[in-house]
Amino acid sequence: MSDVTRLLDQIQQGDPSATERLWPLVYDELRKLAAAKMAQEKPGQTLQATGLVHEAYLRLVGSQKEYAWDSRGHFFTAAAEAMRRILIEQARRKQSQKRGGELQRLCWDEVSPTFAQDERTADELLMLDEALTLLEAEDPAKAKLVKLRFFAGLTLEEASASLGISVATAKRHWIYARAWLFGKIAGQ
Repeated sequence: MSDVTRLLDQIQQGDPSATERLWPLVYDELRKLAAAKMAQEKPGQTLQATGLVHEAYLRLVGSQKEYAWDSRGHFFTAAAEAMRRILIEQARRKQSQKRGGELQRLCWDEVSPTFAQDERTADELLMLDEALTLLEAEDPAKAKLVKLRFFAGLTLEEASASLGISVATAKRHWIYARAWLFGKIAGQ
């Protein structure tokens, strides 16, 4: 049992000091996952990788909810899901009519003809989320793999290790899931 798994068990049993000891062990890895995800986002995002890590960590450990993590991999799978939800919530907030919906935030230095892509990216993220929710209902294992790859930025090898499947199986699942999601998003 790794140190992370032991600390997660202690947190689950109500030890408040375990949360403080867990943070240094997982921060660097969570930061790498968040940085990889934020690197895929358009420049000018209001959410930084550090903020994404802190928000995800608070949702996982700082809340009053009871979580039962089986392992380090299970914790990082939950972290990937938390990051996904945070990014989806942010995309929805950006599009909501209450917050200016169709209005775009412009910085004078960054005005360029490609700016319209920012709106498309938020739309694509929301379409991906809807399709991923459908895939999760049909095949949860493949949906977990997509979350780890797309939202947590894990390599195929890292994701397969986290899920406890072979790399060959992960490759097959990844190919299938990408084609399935593309078909749903394209409306086929």
